[in-house]
Amino acid sequence: MSNIKSGNKAARAAERKRLRNRLVRRSLKTYLTKAKVAADAGEESAHQKTMTAISSVDKAVSKGIIHRNKGARLKSFLMSILAKEHRANN
Repeated sequence: MSNIKSGNKAARAAERKRLRNRLVRRSLKTYLTKAKVAADAGEESAHQKTMTAISSVDKAVSKGIIHRNKGARLKSFLMSILAKEHRANN
């Protein structure tokens, strides 16, 4: 810990933010995995899970937890696997 009061406060704030960011990042990874598995299995719920994952990506980008370019990459990836499975089923 720092000897300076403001340094201690900044360290506490950084720890709170780290924990919050970790929670959002972990849930984002969970939604991405569920969407990918559903699309690969050709489930009926794949579209809904993909939309949920895209929504969570947008929230993470708006909160500044992931970069906007990474968010765009992830959304593109999700839509491509959904489209690939849609083409395979038709």
